[in-house]
Amino acid sequence: MTSFSLTPEAAEPYLHVAQRSLKRLKTVPQLAARYTEQDKVLTLDDIAGLAPLVKDDLNVALAHLQPKAERGATWLFQSGGSTGAPKVGYAPTGFYMTGVYEQWRPLDRDDVFVNAWGAGRMWGAHFLAAAFADLSGCQVIALGSVTKDEYTDWLSLFVSREVSAIGGTPSVLRLWFAHARAAGIALPALRKVLWLGEAWHSQIDEDMAAVAPNAQRWGMFGSTETWVVGTNTPQCPADVFHTLPEQLVHVDSEELLDFTTLNPDMLNPVLRYQTGDAGRFVACACGRPDRAMQVLGRRDSVVQVRGLGLHVDDIIEQVEREPGVSRAQILITEQNGRVSKVDVLLMTGPDATPDLASRLRKDLISATFTISTAFQHDPDSFQVKVVDSLVANERTGKTSNFVVREQP
Repeated sequence: MTSFSLTPEAAEPYLHVAQRSLKRLKTVPQLAARYTEQDKVLTLDDIAGLAPLVKDDLNVALAHLQPKAERGATWLFQSGGSTGAPKVGYAPTGFYMTGVYEQWRPLDRDDVFVNAWGAGRMWGAHFLAAAFADLSGCQVIALGSVTKDEYTDWLSLFVSREVSAIGGTPSVLRLWFAHARAAGIALPALRKVLWLGEAWHSQIDEDMAAVAPNAQRWGMFGSTETWVVGTNTPQCPADVFHTLPEQLVHVDSEELLDFTTLNPDMLNPVLRYQTGDAGRFVACACGRPDRAMQVLGRRDSVVQVRGLGLHVDDIIEQVEREPGVSRAQILITEQNGRVSKVDVLLMTGPDATPDLASRLRKDLISATFTISTAFQHDPDSFQVKVVDSLVANERTGKTSNFVVREQP
C-alpha cells in the first residue's frame, strides 16, 4: 500500500506540472524506454505507476535537456560531493523561496540574521537562505565559512549586534554553539536557529541550552534536486516536517520516499525522485491537522565493505552514545576499487577516558558482523582513532557520517 502527502483533490490543480516533467523525460533517449507505456499523468495513481528517478537518472536528464530560465536569470550551481560525485543543477534567482515564505515564517523584519551556510564553490544553500531572508525584510550578516581561529571574534560581534537568528547546516551549527560554550560566550538575544542540509543533532540542543537558552530550532527538509520539500517549527519533532503544497511526497510499501515537484517554475524534471530517505506520514505533535512527513533516515547509508553491508548510521549512533564521544565519522579508504581500510574517527570531550578508542574498537569488532568478518585476516585495517576534527566538505561545511577516499 502506498500513500501521498496530498489528497487527490488538493493535487489535481498541480498535476499538469507532473505531466510536463513526464514529457520532458520522454525526450531523453537514455530514459525514454521506461516511460513508453505512460502517456498521461491525470491522477495520483498514474504518478505511483511511473518509474522512479535516482540521482544518476536526473544527471542524465539535466545534461540532455539543458534547461533555460524562462523568467529572468538562472543560477548554475554544484550539488553533491559529500558522499557522491558532484553534479550540476539549475535554479531561478529566487531559489523557489517565495512559496516557502508563504507557508513558513521564522524570520521577521526585526531580526538580525546570520547566514552561516557556506557561500563559496558553487553551493546553493547560502544563496537560498539569502533569498528567504530578503523576503522577510530582516537585517542579514552574510557570514559564510569561518576558520577555526575566527569563531570567538565573530561570536563577540553577534553579542554586540544582538543577533536574534542564525542558520546553517547542523554540522556548522554544532561548531558555532560548541565554540561559544567553550569560550563562555552567551547569546541572550538569539531566539531562532534555522537549519537545512542534514539531520538535526541532539548535541546542538545541549549547547544551545547552555549559551542561548531563548533559541528555538526551525527546520527545512529537501535536497538540491527537489529544493525545500517541507518545514517544521519549534513545536514539531526535529524529524517531522509539514510538506509544502507544491511538493508531492509519496511513500511506498517499504517506506522509501520519493518526491514530485509540482511547482510550475521548477526547471528540473523532478518526477518520483528518490533521495535515499525513508519516512512515513504521521500526525505531528504540534497539533496542525494536516498529515506530516517523518523522516526516518537514509536507506543508502549501507556501504559495501569487501562484499558485506556496513550500516554506517547504526555504528555512528552506537559510538556517539559512548560517554566522552562528542562526534564520530567513518573514513573508508579504497585502493583499486576495493576497501583497504576502515577508520572510525572520534572527537572527544573532557570526560573521555584514555582507553576509549581501544575499548570501542574491541566492542565494534566483537559486536559488528561486517567488521569482524571483513577484517578477519587483516584486523589492523580497522581502527578507531581520536582526532582534532572530522573530515568536512570544504565547499559546504557538511560533515557526513562516512567519507570514502581513494588511495593511490
